[in-house]
Amino acid sequence: MSNTIVGIAEMAVARSPETITTLGLGSCVGIVLYDRIHKIGGLAHILLPNAPGSGSGVNIAKYADTAVDELIRRMTLFGANPRLLVAKLAGGAHMFGATEQSDVMQVGRRNVENSRKALERFSIAIIAEDVGGANGRTIVLDCDTGALTVRTAWPRTEKNI
Repeated sequence: MSNTIVGIAEMAVARSPETITTLGLGSCVGIVLYDRIHKIGGLAHILLPNAPGSGSGVNIAKYADTAVDELIRRMTLFGANPRLLVAKLAGGAHMFGATEQSDVMQVGRRNVENSRKALERFSIAIIAEDVGGANGRTIVLDCDTGALTVRTAWPRTEKNI
């Protein structure tokens, strides 16, 4: 079984029995899509809520509003059925301490909101999420089962969603 590592502002698609992992989800959001019939999963590690301007010439995996469309496209090429996709979200933590009142510093919250909006545009149901808080996360998608393991470093936790 192989494990694909997804870095910040990257995405990947895999199928059973593979896994996909991303590290360091602070205010970033891991958008996970899964087709349980074909056992194909996809993961985008988004950094920001919106692409600048028209979105042309930018890294589409970096932004919530552009990553979902591309992840669906790549999964379809891999054999997934877009009508069967469900989503899970993780991340979107508030990482900037006492500045919670400033909307500019609420990148995590805005990343979660725009990820939800992007999924809603494609009528993809969010079946689980682990978002917000103040802890960074590492996530692992098991493409065989669709389970998403979410780990935090401090306090040390691990759960499947």
